[in-house]
Amino acid sequence: MLTRAQRRRGIAWGLLSLLGITLFVGIAVTALLSWDAGDTGARLFTAYTWRILRFTLWQAVLSTLLSIAFAIPVTLALARRPRFPGRVWIIRLMAVPMGLPVLIGALGLIGIWGRQGVINSLLLKLGLDQPVSIYGLTGILLAHVFFNLPLAARLLLAALERLPAEYWQLASSLGMRPFSVFRFIEWPAVQRVIPGIAGLIFMLCATSFTLVLVLGGGPSATTLEVAIYQSLRFDFDPPRAVVLALLQIGVTALILIAMARFPIPDDAGMTAGQATRRFDGRTVPARLWDAFAISVATAFLVLPLASIVSAGLKANLWNLATSIAFLRAAWTSFAIALTAGLLAVLTSLAIIAARGSVADMKRPGKVAGGFSALLGGMSSLVLLVPPVVLGTGWFLTLRPIGDVTRFAPALLALINMLMALPFVMRVLAPAIETHRQQSGRLSASLGISGLAKLQRIDLPVLIRPLLTALSFAMALSLGDLGAVALFGSNDLTTLPWLVYSRLSSYRTNDADGLALLLGIICLLLTMLGTVGQKEARHD
Repeated sequence: MLTRAQRRRGIAWGLLSLLGITLFVGIAVTALLSWDAGDTGARLFTAYTWRILRFTLWQAVLSTLLSIAFAIPVTLALARRPRFPGRVWIIRLMAVPMGLPVLIGALGLIGIWGRQGVINSLLLKLGLDQPVSIYGLTGILLAHVFFNLPLAARLLLAALERLPAEYWQLASSLGMRPFSVFRFIEWPAVQRVIPGIAGLIFMLCATSFTLVLVLGGGPSATTLEVAIYQSLRFDFDPPRAVVLALLQIGVTALILIAMARFPIPDDAGMTAGQATRRFDGRTVPARLWDAFAISVATAFLVLPLASIVSAGLKANLWNLATSIAFLRAAWTSFAIALTAGLLAVLTSLAIIAARGSVADMKRPGKVAGGFSALLGGMSSLVLLVPPVVLGTGWFLTLRPIGDVTRFAPALLALINMLMALPFVMRVLAPAIETHRQQSGRLSASLGISGLAKLQRIDLPVLIRPLLTALSFAMALSLGDLGAVALFGSNDLTTLPWLVYSRLSSYRTNDADGLALLLGIICLLLTMLGTVGQKEARHD
């Protein structure tokens, strides 16, 4: 139970966070709405705009279908083979693309599927004339599957692992054939979560920026976010950028409304609980098929990662790491990432405290309930207004004042904070709620509150999830290219922008080395945040 003063303090912090986020996003959106774009309707209904919109939705649909279609056989194979050699490490490997900076993943894919990549080199030896192109729609789909297949597989696997063990015992006693097992046990479990997974992947692909920027094939393979960036950065056509940004907001709003109709997939640690003993799939063909599916998926993920390491080691890492350009970009990236991470953690704590204060009320009422729901929705506001759109709005707001790059570091930190907020909330909210249930009544009965409670009761338990949330938020900010793409310059260079600028100037050796250094930094941050965490045991 909270005291009245504690409830007021929690609600006040939540209200302050709500006002801050609303003001930051609202100013950007207002700038877009109030900008004189001329005849908006004429600009909206042009062949150029509709071609970009069609491609944005089409590549998102194809990416979603391919990711889920390939994830299903891999998931079924992993679920049937709880004792498959290296299974735990394969599942851990599937978490790597989700935490890998997108730009680094793109470079790894180019190393495997590019013109001079492993696949095309092998095909040349077989007498084929480089039939695989990494650029254009093919490359975008390939990259989206690389990043989203592991996400879909882990979510689907979590759904299958939640099935009761009695299901498999009953299937074995009835002598059910593989198709019957799939039809009556596996497919119903998978079918329930596929709509939510598909909606999540579709949203990620529809708002994809870095992959399309690096792998897109020019005007014929451009999404709305990349077109916004090109309108401001290259063509300097603010009216067109405004129209495209408003169209992007409309598209994401429709996607979020559609996603709200489906249940959100419960990852529960992605693969929660112990591996269930199964009695099916013991025939030789079944074993061979499962081994083939798992091996191909593993190779699909491992090869680009290995390419990143191999290409990066060929560069002069010492010269790159000690160069003025790298040190300056690293300092800028760390400053922005630390600011964004701390702001994300503090904002999340304020939101959680406010929602906890409302939940502690005996009769919250409609206003308090609406306030709590609004706070919950604030953490996902970045899905509605993507970073490039936010950057466009603030670019138009600050341009009349003077040089926009003077404000860029603060803007990047705030945009990255909003981008990390959903992930930070996902880490902190369950940990704080569990801690509150375990220690709240005891603290109140002992009369411990304020700094004493924070120092003796809260921090010893919550320091680990706090560090995890901070490290993930910093890693996400360090690897982001979307927000800095609008503001990057010689005076403001982050590590991803430095990698992209080297790649754009065809200094691929330096780009590979810098990408490896950036990947190591992000990996170390992620490992730092998970130090001391125990892995779930799988028997």
